[in-house]
Amino acid sequence: MGSRILTMKRQAAELGRIRTGYSRPNPDPKKGPIPVKSKTFVLTSHSRDYVAAAAELYGGQVEQWTPQRQSIAQWRVITKAAELRAIIPAGDPLNQANEKWGGGGCERRCDGQTESISGKPCLCLAKYGEDWHERKPDEVCRPTSRIGVFLPDMPDLGMWRLETKSYYAADAIAGGLDTVLQATGGKGLLPVRMWIEQRTAVRNGKTKQFQVVMLVPALPKLRHALSGPISTAAALDPASLDRAAIEAATAERPDYLTDARVCRTPAEVREVWHRANRAGHVARDGSDELSQDLMRIAEDIDKGIDPTTGEIGDQDDEPEPDADGVYDVETVDDEPPAASPAAVWPEAAKPGGGGR
Repeated sequence: MGSRILTMKRQAAELGRIRTGYSRPNPDPKKGPIPVKSKTFVLTSHSRDYVAAAAELYGGQVEQWTPQRQSIAQWRVITKAAELRAIIPAGDPLNQANEKWGGGGCERRCDGQTESISGKPCLCLAKYGEDWHERKPDEVCRPTSRIGVFLPDMPDLGMWRLETKSYYAADAIAGGLDTVLQATGGKGLLPVRMWIEQRTAVRNGKTKQFQVVMLVPALPKLRHALSGPISTAAALDPASLDRAAIEAATAERPDYLTDARVCRTPAEVREVWHRANRAGHVARDGSDELSQDLMRIAEDIDKGIDPTTGEIGDQDDEPEPDADGVYDVETVDDEPPAASPAAVWPEAAKPGGGGR
């Protein structure tokens, strides 16, 4: 039997990155590349095959590209997709920290209270106060959020890492994801939608434009996200959750029409309707299709039509003449005829109707 190093994270291989921006060359050769905020997702990887697959799936052109402060060339595609469908793995896939990077790598990594490299209290908060995140990026740490996702329509089994340094995205992603994790316990896969949302905010009398990466569960109904873990098949095909619910409801519903067709009186048919009403399978006012079908069966029975065959019932009870050709006299009470099932059905269908 195999074994593992317990201190290893055992993460799936990282196939590439999902980014929300890119850089273009600076006309001034003495200055570095110019960063550009993208309205669509940018996918990058060391493998050209993965980027080519992304270009075919999401649009865009494959191009070679070298990240800043790196010497090894990679591949990227600025896609035409402002939204991606992905699957997040089991557990808590979100990693967040306030980080400051320099030429020598990561200089600070802070959880908002303690800077882990120096062990000191948050340096940005101590120096600039609660609004430190509004300072220039080269002065303070940047709220960095990383989350690994599967892109189910891309080749091979591995993670694509989404990274954003937006203060507002950090809060939105964590809040939505934590709500779902409370319901699922972090067990099982979860399909999500990710999109880039353009926003504005007024700070100190100035309007600031920024973008936020939104990440929400991609499920037919909110109840699916909050009712516990879902199967792998449902994560790959979220619409199957609604189809399964419909099939289950149909399979569990009794065959009221068959029950009604063996009834011998309209009153027995109305009893079938009341049973369906108590189970929530017909409308309370009797306007639904099942109620209308039951009403027609009651009418047929009242007319002497066998609801199982559609034929008129046995006529053997009709009076016959005697040897002299004389019929017995039939005495009829002087009372109005009974109302037809159609006339009394709406009243019977109401709560408490028909004596129920």
